[in-house]
Amino acid sequence: MAKVHALKGSKRLLNAWAFYDWANSVYSLVISSAIFPIFYGALFRVAEIEKVTVFGTEIARAPLISYTTSAAFVFIALITPLVSGIADYLGNKKIFLKFFCYLGAASCMGLYWFSLEHIYFGLVCYFFGLVGFWVSFAINNSYLPDIAYPEQQDGISAKGFSLGYFGSVLLLLFNLSMVLFPKTYGLMDEVGLPAEMKAMKISFMSVGIWWIIFSQYTFTNLPRGYKREGERRNVILNGFKELRSVWNQLGDELRLKRYLGAFFVYSMAVQTVMLIATYFGEEEINWGTDEKRTIGLILSILIIQVIAIGGAYATAYLSKRIGNIKTLIAVNLVWVLLCVYAYFTITPTDFYIAAAMVGIVMGGIQALSRSTYSKFLPDTTDTTSFFSFYDVAEKIGIVLGTLMYGVVAQWTGSMRNSTIFLGIFFLIGALLLTRVGKFEKLEG
Repeated sequence: MAKVHALKGSKRLLNAWAFYDWANSVYSLVISSAIFPIFYGALFRVAEIEKVTVFGTEIARAPLISYTTSAAFVFIALITPLVSGIADYLGNKKIFLKFFCYLGAASCMGLYWFSLEHIYFGLVCYFFGLVGFWVSFAINNSYLPDIAYPEQQDGISAKGFSLGYFGSVLLLLFNLSMVLFPKTYGLMDEVGLPAEMKAMKISFMSVGIWWIIFSQYTFTNLPRGYKREGERRNVILNGFKELRSVWNQLGDELRLKRYLGAFFVYSMAVQTVMLIATYFGEEEINWGTDEKRTIGLILSILIIQVIAIGGAYATAYLSKRIGNIKTLIAVNLVWVLLCVYAYFTITPTDFYIAAAMVGIVMGGIQALSRSTYSKFLPDTTDTTSFFSFYDVAEKIGIVLGTLMYGVVAQWTGSMRNSTIFLGIFFLIGALLLTRVGKFEKLEG
């Protein structure tokens, strides 16, 4: 007997969708933000080098990871429309959600073997970890208008991000206990590999396991997706045709088109900050000792996560009072101030203050951006294509943001100088948002 899925707007369906954030957010916290950046920097410090030769070119550690990130997002921007087109043809986007979930989880576990001696293998695992996370995240986002009514979307979007923050903090606390007290877990120093670094490698494995286990609740309850009617040709390239179709439809959706332009600019800066912030703290802040650096960076990430839970809900509440667009403008202006402050950040205390500020606005801007886009969509069942367009725009922005960040850091010799251009993008984003309608309050 075929499984009967919950109806649109039902509590079970909404919770199943939001719970994927609980499953996959451990990647964005442990791998992207906390443990891996610290581990990556420690590899170079233990080896007492600052540069490594990759493809015949000697490159410093910070630009190397920034360029690898840019390359990954180029791939993500190309693969997302392909996946959209095939999912649209099959009427089954859940199978792709599963595939990229498992790809990301397996890549996280592969980071256990990341080393300077096997730099190519390590970078490949880092590369496909990003691919698995972001493509599965995009597919899950595309379900939002399918499973929630407009008046539910701000709240359930915020709930998803909050679940993600809470769950990822739980796993990070466990990983942190291993890093700080490795002997308690039977981990000992080895030649060229301190016990705390071994604990970090185990944390990469734990991310993959967590991601796979907790995603099963989402997979069990989400529907397959909509199948488009009529004959379908050129299935492989259909996703790109759908993007062109979405672009053509934007001509009649001026408000949505203007919103996407603003989103492209400020999201470029938001995602770059999230991907690079810990590398900045690891390299630019004067921590004193390696142990203080490890504890300080992880504590900073915890501060961000805890505050971001409230930040996501506070932003959703503010949007109900003054409207989505006005709220996004205000949040972007806070980001501008934050980037200026980051340029002058030197001490651990400075960094903790910056982390608290990031927490307030990080979750809010992501959750509200996602639900605002969903509300602006025209009446359609082709949500996959519209969210594919949204995610491609976001990923192209990330490519440009991380690439420019790496170039500025390499040319000037300091990641600190890159914070200023990020602040400029937030300012431009705020200005572009003023063109989206007349600051009308979005109902619901």
